Amino acid sequence: MKKILIILIAAVVIGYLIFSASYFRDMSRNRVCESFGVVIEDSAHYRFVSTQDIVNLVKRYDLDPVGKTFGEINTLAIRDTILANRLVESAKVFITPAGSVMATVSQRKPVLRVISDVKGNFYVDNERRIMPVSGNFAVYVPVATGAIDEEFARNQLSDFALFLSSHPDWDAWIEQIVVQKDQEVELIPRAGDFRIIMGSLDDYQAKLAKFARFVDEGLNVVGWNRYSAINLKYDNQVVCTRK
Repeated sequence: MKKILIILIAAVVIGYLIFSASYFRDMSRNRVCESFGVVIEDSAHYRFVSTQDIVNLVKRYDLDPVGKTFGEINTLAIRDTILANRLVESAKVFITPAGSVMATVSQRKPVLRVISDVKGNFYVDNERRIMPVSGNFAVYVPVATGAIDEEFARNQLSDFALFLSSHPDWDAWIEQIVVQKDQEVELIPRAGDFRIIMGSLDDYQAKLAKFARFVDEGLNVVGWNRYSAINLKYDNQVVCTRK
């Protein structure tokens, strides 16, 4: 008898739990969304997109959840719409216990700004992807100009830009990367009225090390205004052009 009673109690409890889950799920589906919140997680570092940009984007596609029941709201569709913005890296959209929909957004992270004679203006991000320039915000990264296609920007130039970002002294010292039609590179320094001719970006670390030695043993001795160009293209030598 006791065993039968325990079984009956367990059945009642299980039935109640199933009923409660179904009841509250239905209540939740019929509950109306009171607000839509957006958090830009990395806004302290980048401001390519704003909270209002995301809200406007969601409204444009008639996905604004405010005033709709949760049964009508498609959080996946909202997320996918936010990800369609090429300045957005990732997004999560979820329903909060307080009765609102929240979106958390992370922006893409540029490592290089390109002003190309053939492809216009764009950034390359840390995943080697092309991203558009934003009218809202400009970020301090190396700037490359000249005859640059997207493949060269994503590969050799991206490698060079990542090297500069990990070596702050070089990053602060080099003002501009100029790319010629044959993909040979010249650097415009912030200090000194001369060009640094790198040639190709092959072995760029060795070339920069050679230039650093030349600064210590040459420019600091003869002066920084003697030469118009310093050529690092050739092995084991530095070729200078006098003004």
